[in-house]
Amino acid sequence: MHYANGRPARNGDVLVQIVYGAPVLGVLYDAKAGNDYCNGKIASVGNPGGACLADCVHIDDVLAALGVDVTKDVRAQLAKVPRKEG
Repeated sequence: MHYANGRPARNGDVLVQIVYGAPVLGVLYDAKAGNDYCNGKIASVGNPGGACLADCVHIDDVLAALGVDVTKDVRAQLAKVPRKEG
């Protein structure tokens, strides 16, 4: 099983489906080895549907393409959260 960019797909991956209107962010499940087309399902909010892996990209690849360093960026944002004294 592989995504549109050739990355191996695994159940439990967070992914973005990039066709059929607005992108869908969700978690891949029920995908079976040996098929990249209309294989598996996406657990998402508001738009449950089938996962055509050939139309999907792993979320890590999306973030890398956007130049987002999740570890660095998340830590920087968390450092801005006010602390509750008590």
